[in-house]
Amino acid sequence: MTRRGFTTRQVHERSSRAAQVAVTPRATPIYLTAGFEFDEYEQAAAHFGQGEGYAYTRIGEHTLAALEGGSQALLLASGQAATSVALLSLLESGQHVVASTHIYEGTRGLLRDNLSRLGIRTTFVDDIRDLGAWEAAIRPETRVLFAESISNASNRLIDTTALAGVARRHGIPLVIDNTFATPYLIRPLELGADVVVHSASKFLAGHGSVLGGAIVDSGRLDLARAAELFPHFATAGRGGVPSLLERVGGDARIAYAREAVAPRFGPTPSPLNAFLIGQGIETLSLRIQRQSANALAVAQWLAGRPEVASVDYVGLPSHPDHDLAVRYLPDGFGSVFSFTLRGDADTARRFVAALDVFTHMTHLGDVRSLVLHPASTSHTFLTEAERTAVGVFPGTLRVSIGIEDADDLIDDLAQALTAASRVPVAVLA
Repeated sequence: MTRRGFTTRQVHERSSRAAQVAVTPRATPIYLTAGFEFDEYEQAAAHFGQGEGYAYTRIGEHTLAALEGGSQALLLASGQAATSVALLSLLESGQHVVASTHIYEGTRGLLRDNLSRLGIRTTFVDDIRDLGAWEAAIRPETRVLFAESISNASNRLIDTTALAGVARRHGIPLVIDNTFATPYLIRPLELGADVVVHSASKFLAGHGSVLGGAIVDSGRLDLARAAELFPHFATAGRGGVPSLLERVGGDARIAYAREAVAPRFGPTPSPLNAFLIGQGIETLSLRIQRQSANALAVAQWLAGRPEVASVDYVGLPSHPDHDLAVRYLPDGFGSVFSFTLRGDADTARRFVAALDVFTHMTHLGDVRSLVLHPASTSHTFLTEAERTAVGVFPGTLRVSIGIEDADDLIDDLAQALTAASRVPVAVLA
């Protein structure tokens, strides 16, 4: 064999492919590569024609699809990327979304400010338990119903099965953000929803180290109505390539997201982030069990404190959606909730400053317990009326309960309540 030049060798000399695949690692391997070679000429054509295999770095997460009871999943670079790709796969200019008012503020902003610039309008439903309100908001051009399984920040629940029935009657998909519940507590696809999105940065990863998002599709699609309502699924590709409906049938939604939206808008996750999310998923149930039990203990304790005006935790009988929680959340009520202190924003500030075990940061789903003041952070650009509508007041705090010992969390909250209730000397003077 002719000896190749130095520069050629430094690029091409490596272990043979056979040697690379001869071992079987127990943990999911990290492939730090921007792309994957095709074994045969026909394999490249199969990828671009039928979407088989990988061309660029890992964008599929089969474990999550299995846990959600879905057909296929797509891993993306962030939760907002997952929501954006899911919606852009279904919507075009002139169309309409009906969404719950009680959703992550970043998603509300996406719908209200960004997609509206593309000619996509949204109607927000305030009373999310009122199926008639959802039905009344649907227009001929509506293409998506969107809600969260457990909402941010007032812990509202929807009746997923009933709302899925409304969506099905109109032939439009119900998209559920399942970040707060995770598939361990609620599996919306099994309750009739069509698409689930996640911020994988939160509970799925669990360690607060990486960003990631995911879309999981049910694989259920009314093929006849899909061709009418989503003609881009039924349109043949350039060069006579069969349409998505012809090629993949019920997986047309996720195939369009994978083939036409995600790679063109570019929110592909890094291999390392995909690996760390996969590692986190392996302990998901253990963490959620512990966090949910801790959260219930903390919420019950807070509800009995005179310094606390209200606790918005769906696990408490006082919550307006507790009846749904008993039905839909038999394995735990989740671990993110809000409570409102008696007092004002300064009371909340003193409370947060006094905490020691809780970490003050804008995140959730971590193994560590976290706290945030929504009115001055995530909801700061809303009007007072808009904040009130979603249960955010000057004294409201959102907590994400971790895996620490519950007694330590309660002790930390107790001393912070004492510190917050002290009237500053300057006020007395």
